[in-house]
Amino acid sequence: MYAFVAPGQGSQTPGMLAAWLRDPAHAERLRRWSEAADVDLVHLGTKASAAEIARTENTQPLLVAAGLLAHEALAAPGPAGTAAGAAVAAAGHSVGELTAAVYAGALAPADAVRLAAVRGRAMAAACAETPTSMAAVVGGDEPDVLGRIAELGLYAATFNGPGQIVAAGAVEDLDRLAADPPPGATVKRLPVAGAFHTPYMESARRTVAAAAARTPFLRPTGALLSNTDGRIVSDPDDLRTRLVEQLVGPVRWDLCLDTLGRLAPDVTVCLPPARTLAAILRRQLPELTAVSANGPRDLATVRKRLDAVRERLDAAGSRTAPATAPEEGRAHARL
Repeated sequence: MYAFVAPGQGSQTPGMLAAWLRDPAHAERLRRWSEAADVDLVHLGTKASAAEIARTENTQPLLVAAGLLAHEALAAPGPAGTAAGAAVAAAGHSVGELTAAVYAGALAPADAVRLAAVRGRAMAAACAETPTSMAAVVGGDEPDVLGRIAELGLYAATFNGPGQIVAAGAVEDLDRLAADPPPGATVKRLPVAGAFHTPYMESARRTVAAAAARTPFLRPTGALLSNTDGRIVSDPDDLRTRLVEQLVGPVRWDLCLDTLGRLAPDVTVCLPPARTLAAILRRQLPELTAVSANGPRDLATVRKRLDAVRERLDAAGSRTAPATAPEEGRAHARL
């Protein structure tokens, strides 16, 4: 088995798609996705400033597109072939779960980018309703951290692992948290527009629910890990519901990592931009072999690792046949 993990908001960097767009096939694909999502991904991935790509409505489709450009490249035939015979696990942090759904064969690439754009615009609009933000709480005992967060009327919005909880809520309450943190913990404000993954995003949830209802989801052909509880999702309707409710509920990346550790993939590919998730993965699951796919230059190394998995499974007689995938992503769901 091999796994793919996709990052969420905050991992973007200026010019992150420039290297991909040197290939005309990638450039054309990105233009198609831009039309589908009604956002200029070419501009955002090449010339846009750090401030422009940090805007929620821009960041989210940009990140999903980045992960899917790598996906398309890995699915394409190459000198070393592909690892089409191996079983897949996929997980994505927050909006990265849309990217993961494509890798698991449950969602077509264009639909994932389109949903990410709807999601980003809706969350940006929700952020404008009330002054809210987020802050990382690092260290301290979890019961003390969660108790202090609740005491201040804040929400635990993201669980990245032991000693890494993100609080979200009203700006003044986050100021109080920073002024008087839980014992043994430090608080760092995050440069985000609002309280993601909390009830403050209810208006965005309704908008995304309407868009998701019009989007075809298929039964995953691989093990798709849910941010809700780290469980493997197999039912398309359940997946749709979880992706929608994720906007107002916490991201349990810690539980996704627990499941990934139990699955023990032979290789885990960290999708672009890979640095943040790769660091978390290596810290929390050092026993796993991880490889980053930040740009086209990394693809040969990734293919080599995936091919090695396929060859071992083929030799052991463990080859599995893929199920039907979305039309655009049918060839890619075999990854």
